[in-house]
Amino acid sequence: MPAPRLPLVVTADQELLDDLVRLAAAGGTEVVVATDPISAGPRVTAAPMVVYGADMVIACLRAGLPRHSRTVIVARRAWPPGVDEATRRLGAVHVCLLPDGEAWLVDRFASLPHAEPPMARTLAVIGGSGGAGASILAGGLAVTAVRAGHRTLLVDGDPLGGGLDLLLGWERQNGLRWPALVRAGGRVDPPALLRALPQRGDLVLLSFALDESAPVPSEAMAAALDAGRRARDVIVADLPRQLDDASVLALQAADRALLVVRPEVRGIAGALRVAQMVRVHRDDLAVVVRGPAPGPLQPREVAKALGLPLAGALRPEPDMLLAIDRGRGPAHGARGRLAGLCREILADLLRRPRSEVAA
Repeated sequence: MPAPRLPLVVTADQELLDDLVRLAAAGGTEVVVATDPISAGPRVTAAPMVVYGADMVIACLRAGLPRHSRTVIVARRAWPPGVDEATRRLGAVHVCLLPDGEAWLVDRFASLPHAEPPMARTLAVIGGSGGAGASILAGGLAVTAVRAGHRTLLVDGDPLGGGLDLLLGWERQNGLRWPALVRAGGRVDPPALLRALPQRGDLVLLSFALDESAPVPSEAMAAALDAGRRARDVIVADLPRQLDDASVLALQAADRALLVVRPEVRGIAGALRVAQMVRVHRDDLAVVVRGPAPGPLQPREVAKALGLPLAGALRPEPDMLLAIDRGRGPAHGARGRLAGLCREILADLLRRPRSEVAA
């Protein structure tokens, strides 16, 4: 039986924490504890319920933590100043004042499922500079995951990219694109969303419309990731270099993040800036070097210059680029350098215990 997902409690108030741990135990569950917005951020979307102590509500709101459909704000005896307004800004949430609300809160903990299906593993791919090849790697990872038998969601998060539907040759494939999900405000039924997206076999794609490239709101990204986590085995997100709220959310939710870098001085300089932005939101980041190098720089030297671990290297595949131009997509065949690297990356991701990749 799969291990249960645990509710997240966010508070630095030790007395309140003691009460919440006790009430969760009475409801038959343990909790995951975060004492500040930074440590809470990556855990919000994966939790079945989020309980904010009143001492953390304002700080978490300012930090832009993603909204959760099951959110409870809890205080002891009285609400601190400013919390009422902050709670209203969070939208549809429950509030609970202890000790009067203890029985209600125990029921909320008890209503959580004690075991759920394994959640999808998520890879975030981001280019260190223009033309680095992040979209090709993202597409190759998705195609390779499906070939290995994994139900996969490929998310195009870069509004100014060339479009993953064009990369796959899916521009005429029927299905919803980002604009439809944005107009819905992210309020969609997860299974219905996946059924409505363009798909072939076990690969589902969420991309931009050819005539629209507006940024994606974080609510829409949260809805897409939630749908993928519930019903897919693997999610691959192709993200922009200029991080917006939606791409930050995807970065924080990813089990692993890859930075694609060209082995040249300007490419490394650009990748340094991107890496600095990414590492504000997550500690772990690995490098994929996509050659050829115009000079003597080797992949390990590039990774060392960036101060990041090397996840792999790619050299040109003229046949693959020709296949993409013909609408066949990257890593269409099981052979080739891209397909081999994608198999290695996916195998490493899927064999790690979840505790090693979740934070």
